[in-house]
Amino acid sequence: MSENNGRNGVRYGIDPYLEWVNKEGIPVVEDYGIDLFQVQTADWPRLGVKGAALHLKGRGDFCNMFLIEVGPGASSSPQRHLYEEVIYVLEGRGSTQIEFAEGQKHSFEWGPRSLFAIPLNAKYRLFNASGRERALLVSTTDLPLVMNTFHHEKFIFENDFDFSDRVGKSEYFTGQGDLIAVRPGNHMWETNFVPDLAKIELKAWGDRGAGGSNIMFVLADGTMHAHISEMPTGTYKKAHRHGPSFHVMCVFGSGHSLLWYEGEQDFLRIDWKHGVVFTPSDRQFHQHFTTSNSPARYLATAVGGSRYPFTQAQRRALLGAKPGEKGAVSTSIKEGGDQIEYEDQDPRIHKMWLEELKKNGATPRMEKFFPAVP
Repeated sequence: MSENNGRNGVRYGIDPYLEWVNKEGIPVVEDYGIDLFQVQTADWPRLGVKGAALHLKGRGDFCNMFLIEVGPGASSSPQRHLYEEVIYVLEGRGSTQIEFAEGQKHSFEWGPRSLFAIPLNAKYRLFNASGRERALLVSTTDLPLVMNTFHHEKFIFENDFDFSDRVGKSEYFTGQGDLIAVRPGNHMWETNFVPDLAKIELKAWGDRGAGGSNIMFVLADGTMHAHISEMPTGTYKKAHRHGPSFHVMCVFGSGHSLLWYEGEQDFLRIDWKHGVVFTPSDRQFHQHFTTSNSPARYLATAVGGSRYPFTQAQRRALLGAKPGEKGAVSTSIKEGGDQIEYEDQDPRIHKMWLEELKKNGATPRMEKFFPAVP
């Protein structure tokens, strides 16, 4: 419940976002991990399509997800709002049309595994290009933060303030972008639209282990975070921890992740494939593993990124506490960071992974780090 009524009907302890989402009348799904293809959607009058709200249990208090289902040949109602969102296409093909205050318009066509962001408070619509199949998209937003700050629906959805400085270059709506070289783990691709996350080139990030690679995104010059990471075939990443709100979604490949708090002996296991999303909780260690003879690539979305860290803790995790420092997520806990090196991890972890590979007929490629099989 988001509302408490004391004597004489006094309201206190209110969560305006939860009040709002309950009033919207769409399904609300809450779990540690969610298969988005299995979520039941319902009519969402505000958008003119079907939808559902997704509340991952580790998301924290300032972000959420919406699942958006655009029926065959259908389109969403025109939208604009003062919360930011990053949208990922799960299935289907269509287009987005964006209109700005001065009348300028941009449109782009998307398909499975496309990623895009709407510049803040710009008008937009989503169109399904198929007359037979649905289009299914999922957005990560900071609406809980915005709604709980202003608790005024009209201000958020009917505000005409123009954020024209967020629009960026016209090329950013065509799939082009600018590579901003920083250092391994922090290289950024600035754009508004990525046509296919399975095809974008990543940059090596050896500190995270076993030949991994990544790229950070700056989308619509917003405060929402997104990055892509890939693990080569037969490998896994080092465990690490950070603050809340990071929604992890598989782009291709298959595997699982283990989650645990410091001092715990048991692991929470989340198996993933394309369409599965999960969110590590605040300061909860988590570790990602491929379990087949193919690489695995995943997308992570959150509030606050490399350009605009949302909190000091996030700045420390991504960038380091001091200029030129590595972020805590790639610095060993022995050096004051938040990463567990392979040699320091629980010995059970590697054995469990080898057993999983054997079940799947997959070949391990971690000899460099584990020369002798336990």
